[in-house]
Amino acid sequence: MGGSDNIICKAWARATAFHRDESGVAMVEFAIILPMLLLMFAVILEGGRMMWAYQATAAGVRDAARHLARISPETVCVDGGNVNGSSAELLVMISKKSDGSGLFPPSVTIDSVQTGLRCVAGNFRVSPSAIVSVEADVTITFPFAGIFTLVGGSRPTFTATLEDEHRAFGI
Repeated sequence: MGGSDNIICKAWARATAFHRDESGVAMVEFAIILPMLLLMFAVILEGGRMMWAYQATAAGVRDAARHLARISPETVCVDGGNVNGSSAELLVMISKKSDGSGLFPPSVTIDSVQTGLRCVAGNFRVSPSAIVSVEADVTITFPFAGIFTLVGGSRPTFTATLEDEHRAFGI
C-alpha cells in the first residue's frame, strides 16, 4: 500500500502546485478583455470617421453656397430671376469635397441638392437684397459597418440635411 499512497501524494502535490501556479493568468485576463477593447476602439474609430465625413460634406455645402452667391447677380430679386439652374453643378462640387478620397473608402451619399433664393428688403445698396442658399440631404454610412453586421445588426447610417446661405454679390 505504500506505493499507492506515494502515487496519491505525488498527484496531490502536482494538483496543489498547479493550483498555486499563476503563470499565464495575465494572458487569460487579456483574452477576456480583448473583445471589449476592440469593440471600444471600433466605436471610437467609427465616431471619428462619421464626424470627418460630416465636416467634409458641410465644407462642400459651404463652398457651393459661396459659389452660388458669386455667380448669382446681386439684382436677381429686382430682376425677378431665380437660382434654380445650378443644382447639378453644385452637386458635383459637394461630391468632390466629400468623396472620401485618400485613406478611407467613400462613405457619404448625397441624396439631393436644392437651391433657394430669399429676398430681404432693407436699407441696402440694392434692395431687396438677394440671399441664396444651398441645402443638401446626405446619408453617411459608417465605413466599418460590416463589423456591426457580424453580430446581427443592420448597416448603420446617419442622415442629415446641411444648409448654408450667403448674400448674392454677383458677377
